[in-house]
Amino acid sequence: MKYRELSISGAWAFEPTVFPDSRGVFVAPYQGPVFREALGFELTTQQTNHSRSARGVVRGVHFADVPPGQAKYVYCPSGRLLDVIVDVRVGSPTFGQWEAVELDSERMNAVYLTEGLGHAFVALAEPTVMAYLCSTPYNPKAEHGISPLDPALGLPWPADLELILSAKDRDAPTLAEARDKGLLPRY
Repeated sequence: MKYRELSISGAWAFEPTVFPDSRGVFVAPYQGPVFREALGFELTTQQTNHSRSARGVVRGVHFADVPPGQAKYVYCPSGRLLDVIVDVRVGSPTFGQWEAVELDSERMNAVYLTEGLGHAFVALAEPTVMAYLCSTPYNPKAEHGISPLDPALGLPWPADLELILSAKDRDAPTLAEARDKGLLPRY
């Protein structure tokens, strides 16, 4: 498995080896020893999440209160998506910046984002399944979001897609509004 640190501190990309044969493929999208080699610690997994989305569905930008926060290891077992990691940590040198990685079921590549980073994606195929290994259980009282359509962020949503958002994501504050309300984690 190959790995690389992304431009945002605490965000990593992982690309496992895929073993195809006449029966299909075998792949291990998460490998603990490789994760430990890359980041220097074990990934604690308290919950796994799966979402299935129609083409054009945008989920996020979501983040959790820190502490405890929620780190995520994310991959796409079916379909194709554009995964976007946003640095929402006040005081971070990359605050307000984002990095996008295309994830798909052919490569079974993955991203890891540490506690305090924002996460969003858009489904590029019909349907797309996203799988998450989460460091802490979901806590709705500690979950927050910023608008995935915040013009100041300029997230790279494909222009040829009709974007489909939940009411919660559509009505989320901009990054500046969330900062002014004290909702963002600190670096």
